[in-house]
Amino acid sequence: MFTLATVLSALELGFIYALVALALFLSFRVLNIADMTTDGAFTLGCAVSATAAVAGHPFLGLPLALLAGAAAGFVTAFLQTRLAVPSILAGIITNTGLYTVNLAVMGFSSNVPMLKTTTIFTVAQSILGENAPYKLLVAALVTVVVCVLLILFLGTRLGLSIRATGDNPDMVRASSINTAFTITVGLCISNAMTALSGAVLDIPGETAQQRPNAVILGYPVVTAGEFAHRGSFVRLAGSEDAAAQQGFTLEDQVNSDTPPVFVWHTMEDKTVPVENTLLLLAALRRAGVPCEAHLFEKGAHGTSISTAEVDAADPHRAHWVALCLEWLGRTFGFDLR
Repeated sequence: MFTLATVLSALELGFIYALVALALFLSFRVLNIADMTTDGAFTLGCAVSATAAVAGHPFLGLPLALLAGAAAGFVTAFLQTRLAVPSILAGIITNTGLYTVNLAVMGFSSNVPMLKTTTIFTVAQSILGENAPYKLLVAALVTVVVCVLLILFLGTRLGLSIRATGDNPDMVRASSINTAFTITVGLCISNAMTALSGAVLDIPGETAQQRPNAVILGYPVVTAGEFAHRGSFVRLAGSEDAAAQQGFTLEDQVNSDTPPVFVWHTMEDKTVPVENTLLLLAALRRAGVPCEAHLFEKGAHGTSISTAEVDAADPHRAHWVALCLEWLGRTFGFDLR
């Protein structure tokens, strides 16, 4: 069923990916070059923009993404025009190298934690209000501006030279126009637009957070304090600073709106100490949130459902699955067995 939120989300994504369409139009249609750099350049724009936003510069991330994408396009053009590498292979080489480059931009991490990070979308939300389609407006503004600038550029002398290069490169060379230069400029602009598309990409329809009806937890990472699983909070906060990690501690986030919780843990867990669950239970009790907990004496971290397929079989500890099903049945009034 179509709703207004669905339509707005579709339009938002349409405007964002329209930048990729414009980039492919310039490289494939205008320059007649099968540029395979697009995949890596898109991710490069995401990585640069996210890293800049986490560093406190959400708007600076956009021009930085443009420059990074242009640099990727320049490498592809250099391989093609100076080293005589076929266009498809040149793009594949650059795209392969961008896997490492993208990881380096993100600090050699597979992700960039952006919880509580100021982005261009959160700034627009603060200006326009939470009920306004601020994400759609930002995406539309960026795309329209880029589209207008591209149209104006293609009407200039250099733009016409780029268009002519794709139509008839021999004629362009006969007119004393450097085709290596026009191809380089075209690929730089194309990949800059692709990177910009990645830079403004955001999850649509995210303003209304979905609340689960219940939460089932096994040996959970909860606290950022004395009993923390430190590696998890370093990942979340993106920092070794204990003060920065404290904002992600879960026992401080529990309130009366927290859904009912079923949790189990083992007393022998050395990786995530059982105190994590105890702190969570205390917070749930203070907030009046329905909860059920089961603590088993034996078992290391990661025992899952405690069968031979996933860990050392333990019929006693494996009872938590049946207990959880009973709890769900009592909580919601239906039988899951």
